[in-house]
Amino acid sequence: MSTTSFTHEFNTESFKGKVSFPTGVFIDGKFSAGGDNTTIDVINPTNGKVITSIAEGTAADVDRAVQVAKRTYEKSWGLNVPGAERGRLLNRLADLMEKHFDELAALEALDNGKTFNWAKAADLTMSVATIRYYAGWADKIHGQVIETSEDKLAYTRHEPFGVVGQIIPWNFPLMMMSWKLGPALATGNTIVLKPSEFTPLTALRMCTIINEAGFPPGTVNVIVGYGNTVGQAISEHMGIDKVAFTGSTLVGRKVMEAAAKSNLKNVTLELGGKSPNIVMNDADLETAVNWSSHGIFWNHGQACCAGSRIFVQSGIYDKFLKAFTEKTLSLKLGDPFAEDSYQGPQVSKIQYDRIMDFIDSGKKQGAKVHVGGERFGHEGYWIQPTIFTNTTPDMRIVQEEIFGPVGVVIKFEDEEDVLRQANDTLYGLAAAVFTKDITRGIQFAHKLQAGTAWINCVNQLHPNVPFGGYKQSGVGRELGEYALNNYTNVKAVHVNLGHTI
Repeated sequence: MSTTSFTHEFNTESFKGKVSFPTGVFIDGKFSAGGDNTTIDVINPTNGKVITSIAEGTAADVDRAVQVAKRTYEKSWGLNVPGAERGRLLNRLADLMEKHFDELAALEALDNGKTFNWAKAADLTMSVATIRYYAGWADKIHGQVIETSEDKLAYTRHEPFGVVGQIIPWNFPLMMMSWKLGPALATGNTIVLKPSEFTPLTALRMCTIINEAGFPPGTVNVIVGYGNTVGQAISEHMGIDKVAFTGSTLVGRKVMEAAAKSNLKNVTLELGGKSPNIVMNDADLETAVNWSSHGIFWNHGQACCAGSRIFVQSGIYDKFLKAFTEKTLSLKLGDPFAEDSYQGPQVSKIQYDRIMDFIDSGKKQGAKVHVGGERFGHEGYWIQPTIFTNTTPDMRIVQEEIFGPVGVVIKFEDEEDVLRQANDTLYGLAAAVFTKDITRGIQFAHKLQAGTAWINCVNQLHPNVPFGGYKQSGVGRELGEYALNNYTNVKAVHVNLGHTI
């Protein structure tokens, strides 16, 4: 069976052009059919129809990719390639991503359902910036000389693991790929990467771009398959010494368990969240409303750091709810390629059903649907932006991650009250507080049990600022200098300069 390919003619309001590229299993710089000669249908979430079919990867493909990645690491990459050269190739990759900027954004919109404008403004912009950021780090991975005595020289080296496995989610496909590739390549590792089977197109398009950038074949290998086959194989493979996963806490547990039961590989996990978004009485109302809307409805609510628990102090509660309602009703759902669309469909039928189940549970447990709560349109996986009020802390919609355009608005009285509620969660990925008193905001942010705390904004991410969670929201950090620590071993070297026993 020959390898699959994808060709699509975009003729939309926002982007026009023909896109064509192979969609096979990508190993050693070449595309091929998967080990079982089977395919996976990629579905357009706007209408539920098949976009294309791609090669389905298998555990055997993972094993083949690991062997290739190990050989490439030992002969053509890793410690054989100076950091300056790794940085040059990463910068070249960023250049090519900019060259194909609109094309990649169009693929994200088609595949994921997010709007083309947001794909450009957020996903592509952040992806290119992340690759460039780590290009700058590539020749700055160094250790320390440590004083012990005049008879000894002691120093440390930061050496790559070798072959690393990376598993990325479907909500920000290209951005998450860039977050993973950047630090891993900068530090000299080779990669076996699994994109989501729901949104594989940008990752597969990137394979050809990676070749064009000049990376040695086998440096980056991409295998699209299901979690219980390809994801499991990566997590438990004895030839992979480090695995990085972004996704749900439930699956993160399985990745960690498989890593522990195999070769005790190093693990970093960026997992789920149920982020509190706290609006104080003295907050600027317009600022709080606009950012709170962005916090829960951006990317259709499909963000791990979404501000899904909106706590509003009693003195401003009624005014906030009125303005927030108006803002929510103004959001335009529609064609992802239309200039005025803000929200597209959910990514899949599975995710649509899951979100609607949460909405039903909120209704059954006695919460009030203040806005939305229903399907939008007649085909595809669209859900109205939804606000619940009159909730209680034990409700599923208050406690569990919904991962959709569903928020709860909760009234609180004082700081002690809201701090207790905000931290009463298994998660700890992000949090936000809105207040005009910056000292108050900083002091309160320090008390929130979360890896990221925003003051008077939400969902703000930068390549040079670390991102990750407390509690069951993950292990380790993405982005910034901190992420480099995830991809190197530290070796201590002792040199005897004349000491005798």
